[in-house]
Amino acid sequence: MDLPVNFHFHFCVKAFKTIRDRLLSERKRSLVIGRTGNLKIVSNSFEHMERACQPACLFLFCTCLLMLAISETTSSSTSTTVNVGPSELAARPIGRNWVSYNGDYTGRRFSTLSQINAHNVSQLRAEWVFHAGNTSHLEVTPVVINGLMFVTAANHAFALDARTGRQVWHYSRPVTEGLVDDASGHLNRGVGVWHNRIYMETDNAHLLCLDARSGHLLWDVAYATGNKNYGATSAPLVVKNTVLVGTSGGDDGVRGFVAAIDAESGKEVWRFWTIPAPGEFGSSSWPGQLYLRGGGTTWMPGTYDPELNTIYWGTSNPAPDFDGRVRPGDDLYTDCLLALDPDTGRLKWHFQFTPHDLFDYDASETPVLIDTVYKGQPRKLVVEANRNGFLYILERENGKFLSAVRFVEKLNWASGIDERGRPIPSHVEPTAAGTRVCPGYAGATNWYAPSYNEGTHLFYFKSLEECQTYFRKPQKFAEGQTYYATGVKHIAGEERQSFLLAFDLSTEKFAWRYPQVSHDWSAAGTMTTAGGLVFFGDDSHSFEAVDAHSGEPLWHFNTGQSIYASPMSYAIGDTQYVAIAAGSDIFSFALPGSLDSRQVSAGDKR
Repeated sequence: MDLPVNFHFHFCVKAFKTIRDRLLSERKRSLVIGRTGNLKIVSNSFEHMERACQPACLFLFCTCLLMLAISETTSSSTSTTVNVGPSELAARPIGRNWVSYNGDYTGRRFSTLSQINAHNVSQLRAEWVFHAGNTSHLEVTPVVINGLMFVTAANHAFALDARTGRQVWHYSRPVTEGLVDDASGHLNRGVGVWHNRIYMETDNAHLLCLDARSGHLLWDVAYATGNKNYGATSAPLVVKNTVLVGTSGGDDGVRGFVAAIDAESGKEVWRFWTIPAPGEFGSSSWPGQLYLRGGGTTWMPGTYDPELNTIYWGTSNPAPDFDGRVRPGDDLYTDCLLALDPDTGRLKWHFQFTPHDLFDYDASETPVLIDTVYKGQPRKLVVEANRNGFLYILERENGKFLSAVRFVEKLNWASGIDERGRPIPSHVEPTAAGTRVCPGYAGATNWYAPSYNEGTHLFYFKSLEECQTYFRKPQKFAEGQTYYATGVKHIAGEERQSFLLAFDLSTEKFAWRYPQVSHDWSAAGTMTTAGGLVFFGDDSHSFEAVDAHSGEPLWHFNTGQSIYASPMSYAIGDTQYVAIAAGSDIFSFALPGSLDSRQVSAGDKR
C-alpha cells in the first residue's frame, strides 16, 4: 500500500521532536545535578550524548528527504488507476475525466463541470505550466484519467500529474527525416486510451501502444506504406476493441483511408480506402494510376454513435489540389463525411460537401452528433461547419440532407446550396493568371474544434473571413514533393478577420458573433461547459472565456504564444481545471483555493 506524503512528513516531524525532547531533558538534568557538585562529570556526559546524536540527526534528516521524494513519486505514478473500458469511452456528457480528443464520442466538447461559471470566471488563475522542449508548436488536446494527464509533442508522449503539472513519465522517439508538408512539421494532436494502454500516431504514420502506467512501448505498427508522402498528425479514436487511425498527405499525392487496428495485438482489422480502385463506384474520376495519388486523407479523428453503431469520419481534398482537369467528375470520396460500420469498415452512406473541389476545402472538420428537436421533430443530427463556408445539418441515420446555412460574408466559389445539398457553382476556379477565391486556402473554418452546449442549445465555432488569389499549373506526381499543382497568394490590401460564432439550431440563425481584434490567425478551437461558458483561443495569443448565452467576454489570459489547439476541462477532488496548449506549453487554470469547496459538477461526478 502506498503511504501518503503527509504520513511521511508527520513521521519525520515526530522523530525530530523525540530527539529534541530527549536532549532538552538531559540538559535540564545536567543543570540540576551540577548544583550538587558533579557538574563537570555530568556536563561531559551530556556533551558526549549531544555529539553522538548529531550523526543520527543527519541520517534521519536525509532519510526523511528520501522518503518524501519517493512518496511524492509513487503517490503520483502508482496510486492513480488508468483503466478505461468501452463503457467509460461511451459515457456522455463529459464529467471529471476527458477520455478522448473531443472528450466523448459525440464531438460536442460539452463539460458538465460547473464550478467555474459566468459569475466567478474572472478569478480564474494559472495553476501550472508544463513546457514540452521538443517542439514550438503544440496542437494537442490533453486527455485526463483520474488525475493523470496525457499529452503529445511531435513523437513524444508525456504523463503529467494533472494537479501540479509534474512529469510522471516521458516516452520519446526521434522525429522522422525526409517527410513532406504537414508531416514534416511533426505535429501531433493527442492520444487514445483503452484500458491501461495509450495509443499515439507518429509523424511517419506508425501507431504506438504504450503502457499508461510507465510509458513503456508495448508495440509499434506501421500502417501506411507504399508511398513516402504518407504522414500522420491526428489523435487516434478508440471504438470497442479497435483503434481507428488515418493519415495526412492529402496535398501530397497519397491514397486516403481509415484503418482499424486491434487494440490488443496491433493487427489490422479492416481498411476503408477513400479513393475507389479501378472498377469500383466513383472510380471514373481517377483515370490510370491516379487513384493511388487522389488524396482524400483522414487527418482528424471522427465521432461515433454507439446506438447506431456508426463511425462518422471526414475526408480531405482531392489531389492535385488546384488542377481539376486531370480528375473529372465529383472525385469521390474526397471532401466527404463517411458513415462506416466500426466492425467491418463497410460504408453505410456518404455525403460530399464540395464535389470536384478546386480550393482545398477539406471536410476534416468535426462532425458533431446532436440529439434535439429539429423543426418540431426529435432528430438524430450530425452538424458540421465546413471549410467551404456553409454549416450543414444532416440526418445521421441515413445521411439525408436537411439544411445548409452560409456563415461567412466573403464567399464566391458557389452561389448557394440546392435542395439535394449540392453546391450551386459560380464557375470561379484557379487559373494560370490567378483568380480571387473566397474563402481562401485556410478555409472559412478548419480543423479547430467546435462545441455544442446542451443548456443553451447553441453550436459554437470559429470562422475566418478571407479571400486569396488561386493559381493553377500542371504538375506530375513525385515522391518527396507536394502535389498542389501550384498555389495561392495573399491579396494586397485585404485583411483577414476571425469571429467566434454561436449558431441556434432551432432558428437556423446566429445568436451572436464575437469579432477578433487581431488580423493574425490561430487554429484554436472551443469548449463549452455547464457553467454557462465558452472557452477558446483568440487571435491575440490569449485564452478567453465568454458568456455562452450572449458572447460577452468575461476573462482572458495572455499566453504570449500563438494557440493552435483546443481547450478541455477536468476535475480532481473538489477542483475544476481548464487546460489548453499554447506554443510549446500546456497551461492549466483553476479558481483560487478559497473557492474549491464550490460544486464541481452540474451532473454526475464521473
